[in-house]
Parts: sequence; C-alpha cells; structure tokens
Amino acid sequence: MLNLTPLTLKKIKRFKEIKRGYWSFLLLSCLLVLSLFVELLINGKALIVKYNGEYSFPVLSEVRLGSEFGQSSSSEANYRELQALFAEQGEGNFVVMPLVPWNPYEQDFSGDYPPTAPSAADKHYLGTDVIGRDILARLVYGFRTAMGFALITMAVSYAIGTAVGCAMGFFGGKFDLFVQRLIEVWSMVPFLYVIMILVSITQPTFALFVGINVLFGWMGMTWYMRTMTYKESAREYVMAAKALGASTLRIIFRHILPNTMVMIVTLAPFTIAANITALTALDYLGLGLMPPTPSWGELLQQGKSNLDSPWIVTSVVSAIVLVLVMVTFIGEAIRAAFDPKKFTRYV
Repeated sequence: MLNLTPLTLKKIKRFKEIKRGYWSFLLLSCLLVLSLFVELLINGKALIVKYNGEYSFPVLSEVRLGSEFGQSSSSEANYRELQALFAEQGEGNFVVMPLVPWNPYEQDFSGDYPPTAPSAADKHYLGTDVIGRDILARLVYGFRTAMGFALITMAVSYAIGTAVGCAMGFFGGKFDLFVQRLIEVWSMVPFLYVIMILVSITQPTFALFVGINVLFGWMGMTWYMRTMTYKESAREYVMAAKALGASTLRIIFRHILPNTMVMIVTLAPFTIAANITALTALDYLGLGLMPPTPSWGELLQQGKSNLDSPWIVTSVVSAIVLVLVMVTFIGEAIRAAFDPKKFTRYV
C-alpha cells in the first residue's frame, strides 16, 4: 500500500478543493480510459451476433465472412445491414452494434454526397467528412492518438531531462559545462526543418514523431532539474547524507528527487497541452501522421477548406478547445496545490 506523507496528503486535499481542476482531472481521466476501449463503443464490427443459435463476437475475433451469416458476400459481413436483415426476418437472430456503428476509416456513400450533415438516422451524430468518414469516430480515435503521443513523449522527455539535469546539478564542474554547451548547440537545430527532411525521405509513423519530439523536448526539463538539484544539493540534509557515507544514487533517488518532484508534477499538464498542440499543428500542415490515420489536425484542415460544412470545423475545434482547457485547469490546480511556499517554511 502506498504510504503518503502528511505534507503530500495536504497537497492532494488542496488540489481537490480547487473544483475546476479536480473535476477536469476526473473527466479527462475518464475520457482517456474510455479511449483505450473505444473499439467497443465506436466500430463497424458487431459486438455480438447470434445466428442459428450460435454466438460470435466479431469485434474481438478475426474477420468473419458474410456467407457465414447467410449473406451472399464473400467478403467481411456488413453488420449494419445484417442487423436490419435479422430484424426484418424475425427468426430470433440478432446483431448488437456499438453505440456508433462506424469505424474511422469506413466511407459512407449511401446517402447524399459527402460531406453530409449530422444525422441520427444514419448514426452519423457529427456528420461525415469530405470522403464520407464518420467525424465522431475520427475525433475519438484522434483523441486517443493525440493523448498517447502527448503522454509517451512527455514521459520519455522527462525521464531523460530529469536524469541529465540531476547529474548536471549534482556533479557540476566540467560535466556541467560540457552538457550546457551540448544543449546550446542542439537547441539551435531547427525543429520544423528536421521534421520536413525526415518526412520527405521516410514514411511518417507514430514512433518517428515521438522520437523527434523527444530529441528536442528533453532540454527544457533539464534546465529546471539542474537548478533544483543545485539548490537541494546545498541543503543540510544532503550534506548530512554525504557525511554519513550515503552513495550518490541513494542521495539522488532518496533525497534530492523526492524534493524536486513538485517541478515535474507542476509542469506535466502544460507539457501535455503543448504536445497535443504540436501534433495537431504538424497534421494540419501536412507534415504529420500518414493518411488515413485519424487526426485532429487533418480534420481541422478539412474544416478550413470546407467552411460551407460547418459541422466539421465546429466539431474538431470544440474538441481541441475542451481538452486543452481541461488540461490547463488541471495544470493551474496542481501548481496552486503543490506550491512549496504554501506548506514549507525554511528557517
């Protein structure tokens, strides 16, 4: 069981008292958890199919042929048509579809020429894009991509930045000077040009963009951790640990890092917002993930080019603003709750 110090409990209590940040944290956490299981909520495959007394679960299994369910097609079954067919036959067979029976790659040309306006009858609750794909499906899958990118990039960047920054602040001397010069040189490399060059010579992938953003994103945390480590290294408890013969790793991990974690916790929400914005901007400029990957930036580009179909730009802008506002509220609440000046007094 995790044992929290009284000071940490006070900070958590203070965070819960800041309602807009606390409720934003709960809502965003729920959305993130739901996005991990989005295939059960938004998908073109059926959740359950009962046919001739046998049950199957297409969303969890391999591709099923239409002929297996009495359809003439030799390709994968169209579960929306199958649901209507079973309901019409009334023989006890049925299909249970997700709440939104479309995946983000399917094109629907059954109605008007796309893009089509929102329609509950067609289960396109936010309409379709310019090639007939469901906007709600692409928004939700794009949210998972954006949040996954932001969290993974932040975690790796912070791990590298924290390690390098602590080493610079703790050891100092020539090592500190060398890494400072290295960071100064590397920070002069133009990020956008690197993206453009790599995209032109290789296929853009999720891992590639995470790697590029990590290469340029670790330096900011390094400066913060270097300063904090310098400050903490001069305190009496660190000097006492050194006098008692504690190892370098023990001093860093048991004494310095726990007292500098407030910096990491405070900056994390704002870094997430910056990473979401970065990926969206790259996708908007056409330098992001390969089509047809669901992307907020790609939807934003469609919305800008099709202002006569306002449901496209309205949906994606609302989603971006909502997520960024929640992340900002969380960051402000954490910064206020974990402010060391509120609970700490140095004598």
